[in-house]
Amino acid sequence: MTELATNPTAMGTVHRLDDHRPHPTPGPAVDLAKAAPDPPGTDAGASPGEAVDRTDNPLADWLTLPDADVLPAWARSRASILANVQALGRLAWWHTRYHAVRTPKYLIKAVLLAARGFFRAVVGLWPTLSAHDHTAAVRALRAQVKARPEDVDLAMRLQVAHYARTQTRRWRFGAAAAAVATAAIGVALAPPLLQAGVAAAVMTPLVYLGRGKETRLLDQTAPPLRVDMSAQQLNDALRAAGLLKSGGGKEEKDLPKVQCTMGPVRDGRGWAVIFDMPRGGGKTASDVLAKREVLAQELGVDEIQVIMSRVRAAKGGNAGRVSMWVADDDPYLGTPTPSPLEKAEKFSIWEAVPFGQDARGNRINVPVMWQSMFFGGLPRRGKTFSQRLLTAAGLLDAYVRHYVADGKGGADWMPMKTVAHRLVMGAEDDAIEALKAMLKELLGEMERRFALLRDLPASVCPEGKLTPDIMVRYNLPVIFVTIDELQEYFTAMEREDREQVINDLCRIARRGPAAGFVSNFASQRPDAESVPPKLREIITIRYSTQVVDRTSSDMVLGKGKAAQGADASVLSEDHKGVGVLVTGPASFVTVRADYLDGPGFATLCRKGRALREAAGQLTGDAAGDVTAAAEAAGMSVPAIVSDVLEVMRHSPRMFTTDLLAGLVNLDEDVYGDFNAERLASELEAAGVKRTSKQVKISGANGAGYQRRDIEAAVPAEILLSTGR
Repeated sequence: MTELATNPTAMGTVHRLDDHRPHPTPGPAVDLAKAAPDPPGTDAGASPGEAVDRTDNPLADWLTLPDADVLPAWARSRASILANVQALGRLAWWHTRYHAVRTPKYLIKAVLLAARGFFRAVVGLWPTLSAHDHTAAVRALRAQVKARPEDVDLAMRLQVAHYARTQTRRWRFGAAAAAVATAAIGVALAPPLLQAGVAAAVMTPLVYLGRGKETRLLDQTAPPLRVDMSAQQLNDALRAAGLLKSGGGKEEKDLPKVQCTMGPVRDGRGWAVIFDMPRGGGKTASDVLAKREVLAQELGVDEIQVIMSRVRAAKGGNAGRVSMWVADDDPYLGTPTPSPLEKAEKFSIWEAVPFGQDARGNRINVPVMWQSMFFGGLPRRGKTFSQRLLTAAGLLDAYVRHYVADGKGGADWMPMKTVAHRLVMGAEDDAIEALKAMLKELLGEMERRFALLRDLPASVCPEGKLTPDIMVRYNLPVIFVTIDELQEYFTAMEREDREQVINDLCRIARRGPAAGFVSNFASQRPDAESVPPKLREIITIRYSTQVVDRTSSDMVLGKGKAAQGADASVLSEDHKGVGVLVTGPASFVTVRADYLDGPGFATLCRKGRALREAAGQLTGDAAGDVTAAAEAAGMSVPAIVSDVLEVMRHSPRMFTTDLLAGLVNLDEDVYGDFNAERLASELEAAGVKRTSKQVKISGANGAGYQRRDIEAAVPAEILLSTGR
């Protein structure tokens, strides 16, 4: 995680470097004249290191400490040793299973190879058994006898040689037959276990003799590790990408190569390596990051498997040092990790919020205090689910006041009605007016807080911004401003209203953090028309799920981020809930966000309401929520009444057609088949009595409902408890 995640309070503080520099003290005057060299043999005042480093020391080279680590790279940390041992265990277990299921096949192949080996053994032993060493002499004498048949002495010599060969054959074949018969009888009379051992002892050399250069007893398997990296493979990939010089008539050993300061070594379910680009080639770490796709192709993997970043000076790096991790497979697929917030009872918003995991499984926490956030990406890629994680953390802190607006007006944010101080649903005219009123209220609260903070003594407010103590003492809860589907509001507004809302949002995002405001915005279309750059550019934390191209990725994450490696366009349709998180100008990570579904989010909303009721922090719209108040009193309100009140939240009256559209948007499964007649009958059955079937809105008359008629169906004690 970046410094931002580990030290959230580090941002926004101005330090005067002169205050931290030591003040120079007067010292002796500097003589620019060149000093005379010390005479040979003098070493007065020389330190041990200087004595060793002297050029006239014949032992200097031998006594110099080698510039190498004592332990190999894979043994320098417990995590690395454990990762390599686990990888070895997985490899051994996979090979065991692979070869175990092929045992019958191996037995058949062993018998065939043993038969071939027996044949080769017989062929090899046949010259010995047939006394081939005597045959040459017999053949030579036989040829001479044919040439000189009258030579009796020569004929006698042939007869003697032939007899000797015959005798040798007889005793050799006899000895071999006796040995085989004895062994066969012994094996037949031996116990089964010994028979198996003898058979294995006999077959093993025969199988070994029967194998050839192309024939193998065991199948040649590929290990389960899809990536096998070596320094040579890394250099070849960099050279193919044009990052290292190649050719020029030089041999491979003379070509420039990277210097690996670590690895390649196994690291979890992948390979890790840290290397320096060679000097003199004019290539930097940024050049390597820009070639991610080419390097992935050369390494034989998908680019989503290649995780690269610069190693900064704070971690011992330089402008040419790159950290690379190549996963064995796609690290972002599989079952999502449930959010730790789902089982939490309380949470402090002053702490970093658990957000997800990176490719290696490391926990990614996002600090939200003093920050503003923007979420973007294509629909149905988990954008809203990821955005809700940060808002969910605020639900478990009683001193967080929520202002929520959802331009889509669907069910994603509907559970917030039980806890939100202000909740705006949809992008209709009345909802837009409610959004403008909400922003006006936020700006007024922001100015009130700044006036209060300015008047506080330095001992209480040393930095002029909100602190946990000030929050509790002066009842200034953190304000969480969540707006989803921004583009819906901007496209539905007139130009003047749009400019005003943009300016208000910019003021909240720019100045609000010091007063305890946390902005959490999201949009599906982060272009200049939907979300103006002047709003996007002041956001400090950005997160993007899959987008169509690098240009769209830069619109969400910032200009030039794709060239640095922060590119959300490399994500696929399978990467739901996965996005690129940018937390600073040079800090980014691809994160698989934790999973928090709708029912889980609703449960957190109920927990948040209980926490606020106990702390006396339930305010605004949530305090007037009819359904929640009825549940707290042990009573029930018909669902149709509760949903109609929710749709009419911003309107005292509404046409029937608009009400039906709002209900469908709220829950299409329930209200998808409703028409005006069914709606009227359901409301009548729930106790709603209409004082008038016609309503007048903006000078137009039509069939509709009055909100006061709907509220009249709610028990009076519930309405009184909510302040309606």
